[in-house]
Amino acid sequence: MKKLLLIFIVLIAGYKFLFNKDSQSLNAAQPSATVRSIDNEDSLISNAYANHKSDIQVSGKGIVIKILPDDNQGSKHQKLVIKLASGQTVLIAHNIDLAPRVSSIRQGDMIQFYGEYEWNEKGGVIHWTHHDPNGSHVAGWLKHNGKTYQ
Repeated sequence: MKKLLLIFIVLIAGYKFLFNKDSQSLNAAQPSATVRSIDNEDSLISNAYANHKSDIQVSGKGIVIKILPDDNQGSKHQKLVIKLASGQTVLIAHNIDLAPRVSSIRQGDMIQFYGEYEWNEKGGVIHWTHHDPNGSHVAGWLKHNGKTYQ
């Protein structure tokens, strides 16, 4: 009887381990959801930077350390340099022809993001922080002070 009870407990534990969804595995395309913990996202970005990898969907948050002038060549982009919890800095290039400008952003503010990481020697760029009007790319977003920009 004890062996049967032990087998039953092991089966239940195994079932819960394999089939329960972790609360952090929500759909990342939704601004309130996070695919991985921020530490894991920082690690993903750090690894992509170290290995010169690009075209990686990432989400996370950082502190704005510099607000750069808009890039007005071609599609207009709002540009922010943020510092991640890991200490790495990345540029956010937010297309303001396709998404609203984050007008209330200030140096020292925290901003959350979901977009595509592209490697460069300065730490990388997060772009595609907006919807894709053609529907062929994953929609991204920025979130600042509870408001989502997509």
